[in-house]
Parts: sequence; C-alpha cells; structure tokens
Amino acid sequence: MELIHILGPAMLYTNTFLIFTRAGHAIAIDPAADPQKYLDELEKRHAILTHILLTHGHYDHVGAVNALKAKTGALVYLEPGDRQGNQMYPLSTADAAYPADGRLAIDDLTFTIWRTPGHTPGSVCLFCDGLLFSGDTLFAGSCGRTDLPGGSTADMRSSLKKLAELPLPDATQVLPGHGLDSTMAEEKRQNPYLMGAWF
Repeated sequence: MELIHILGPAMLYTNTFLIFTRAGHAIAIDPAADPQKYLDELEKRHAILTHILLTHGHYDHVGAVNALKAKTGALVYLEPGDRQGNQMYPLSTADAAYPADGRLAIDDLTFTIWRTPGHTPGSVCLFCDGLLFSGDTLFAGSCGRTDLPGGSTADMRSSLKKLAELPLPDATQVLPGHGLDSTMAEEKRQNPYLMGAWF
C-alpha cells in the first residue's frame, strides 16, 4: 500500500488521502481538496481511481466527490444517514453503504469498518493495514463536535467506548479528519474522551 496525504483548503484543512494498491488502482478517502490534485497523483502513478470511501457526509469532507466520480466512475461509499442533499450534507446519493459485516475488500487490501455515529448519524472509522482513518470521530487528544445538525453526544460516547475497547495494536496510526495524526497508544494514554471516565 502507498498512502498519499492531500490537505483540503483553508480554513478547515481537512485531511484527505489517496491509497494505491498493488493492482494499480487507487482509493480516495474523504476527497475534499481541488479535484485536480487527486487526478495529478493518479496520472503520475498511472493508477485508476476505483473507490471513494467517506468517513461521513459533511461538506468539508466531500468537496471533490462529484468531480472525481464524473471523471473516473469510482464507486462512492457513504452511509445512508449522511445522504441528505443539503448545505451541511451535500451528497444525496451514493453507490453503496458499507457492508453490514463491516468488511470491504479492495484488491489486496481489506478495510474493517466501524460505524461510529456521534459527529454525524452516518460517521464511520476505517481500519486497514495498521491505519485508522477516524474522520471527525477521534482526533489527537479530542473528538469531533456533536452540536451540529445530526450530532449526538450520547452516540459519540458510545462510539468512542467502542474504539477504546477494540483490540487494535498500540502502534495503530490514527489519521483524523483534521489536525495531527497520532497512535492508539497515545490516545488511550492522554485523550480524555477515550477514557472510561467520559463513558
């Protein structure tokens, strides 16, 4: 797996990613930057974008989806609760929800998907090959806000408790939707929202 980090525009600077598989395909996670940035990386590696995986449907995580879909035909995965077609949740459709069993195989990679509502109804965290794409559920030292439309503090508590109890290796790299990356060991040690007192 080759991972490329592409930063979204100011002022929110969403963390977005391109993953390249051994088969010459690519997967975009939360593409929100200028679509041409993704297309340039694809062209540089002679790769085909086949999948767009969204951790949730907020506008600052989906800005390049329609353009990339139109250009490449990539399959878009987004949970139904976040397909609202309004200013906060711009997408009203997607090709698929994540599989019910929480497993999605793409070429040589297998993603494990955990549904983690709280920031939005359809928030998910994606784990693959030692990387946890946590969207706006888990941040370095914090968690996503729950006061926006569709947010729920109770759901966020339950979702973070789920993450805290997962048997993920301490070295798992946490790649959040905004801010710096971290590890599960660091988060379990110092993130107040990932500790039992908040549950």
